[in-house]
Amino acid sequence: MAEFTRQRGKRQEDGGLGSVLDVLLANARLVLGVSGAAVLAIATLAVKRLIDRATSPRDEGDPKAEQKTLEESWQDLALIKATPKPPKKQRREDLSEPLLSPAQLPAPGEAHEPRVCSVPPETPRVESSPPRCLTLQEKLLSHYSSQLAVPQVQVSLTLQLARSICAQLQNFLRSKCPELPFGSLFLSGPLLDGLAALATNNIHLMLPVVLDTMLWSLIPGENTVVRNPRYWMIKRTDLEYFPRGCSPWDKFIVGRYLSSNVLNETLHKMLVASINWPAIGSLLGSVIHPVVASQELKLEVKHDQVELSITLFPVVEMEDKVLLAAPPEGLVENLWLESFYRAEVSKVKELDAGDSGARQQCLCILNGVCKSHPALHKLSGSPLTHVVLHLSATSSDWTEESLADRFQQVLEELVGYLEKGVLPSYFNHKINLFCELLEEEIDDMGFMLYRAISEPDLLLKEK
Repeated sequence: MAEFTRQRGKRQEDGGLGSVLDVLLANARLVLGVSGAAVLAIATLAVKRLIDRATSPRDEGDPKAEQKTLEESWQDLALIKATPKPPKKQRREDLSEPLLSPAQLPAPGEAHEPRVCSVPPETPRVESSPPRCLTLQEKLLSHYSSQLAVPQVQVSLTLQLARSICAQLQNFLRSKCPELPFGSLFLSGPLLDGLAALATNNIHLMLPVVLDTMLWSLIPGENTVVRNPRYWMIKRTDLEYFPRGCSPWDKFIVGRYLSSNVLNETLHKMLVASINWPAIGSLLGSVIHPVVASQELKLEVKHDQVELSITLFPVVEMEDKVLLAAPPEGLVENLWLESFYRAEVSKVKELDAGDSGARQQCLCILNGVCKSHPALHKLSGSPLTHVVLHLSATSSDWTEESLADRFQQVLEELVGYLEKGVLPSYFNHKINLFCELLEEEIDDMGFMLYRAISEPDLLLKEK
């Protein structure tokens, strides 16, 4: 009975182990494939035999039985060693094809063709190089070419419109005021002289006022009521011998002086009320209207492709002086502003031609920077040109390769002049080009430029 119980328990254990092995083998094909399942079956069979022999009663004293058991054990062990090992399972991320679903697995007994796993070609690794830091020289040249260079088509159309308006205005003045000896109108401004920066639409229209030097003389600015050497007065002379009316300009005299204010007011009325600008604009394919509220003689022109602003300046040339009818703001009348623009442009071009310099390029960048910056816009134009001219007397290397050095040097010079509050004119050291700036404006400009010396990017940012 005891022996029966022992054998029954053994069979139950064997049956339970067999059931587990059968389930394991049945699912091995799904998980490991056919070859893997075969390997596992052989190994399992060998292990099962070893377990059976270990748990079965041994016939002690029977040499043949012991020999048979030993041979079978070695055969099973040899079978396990001789069975090829299944290939190592590849990591899921290394496989080029997805795992097969149970429905896609081959049926039992069906020939299984070896599947060749194609390895995807290795993508060449492109090492990203860190962004290159541009030098100040490269930044200036890039800023000049990308933001300041004016398209030639735009320049041509702007100048064509300006010249057409100039011709129309010239014809009107000759027919309306034949008694006034106006000279031939001509265009002026940075656009014509290659110093244009950002705003290409500002054109100056110069209207020469021809005076008889026997009847008129100049009064130096130091002797005027404003005591400013930049402003001059034009005095009517010899009234005892040549009374009023001898000169066609006598109608614009105030206190024996040719009044720039009276002349501007007369021309302003003509521009606003007497000229048929709608008809002229229609003829030129644009819309033209005078700026009524401005003290300047200004026209706004809108075309399909460009917009421009034209400012009319009556100009007197006497005794090698160029005087504009641009009086200072306030109650002071009759004053004429001395202009150095023509001399500035001529001198800069002369210096550049002499040493193949980049002064004009440097000025273009500086003007563009100052025009686009709220705190620096009053520095553009004449003040910058005079700083460059002063610097040219001490710095001889103005080649394009030294553009960055000269640019920073101009900024340093400007900070020095602003600290003193004085920028002497290159052509007349008595004239302070900063004399009309407010103290707060000078402080703001100096602070901004002082920062820009060490951080030029503050000025070169796109607006």
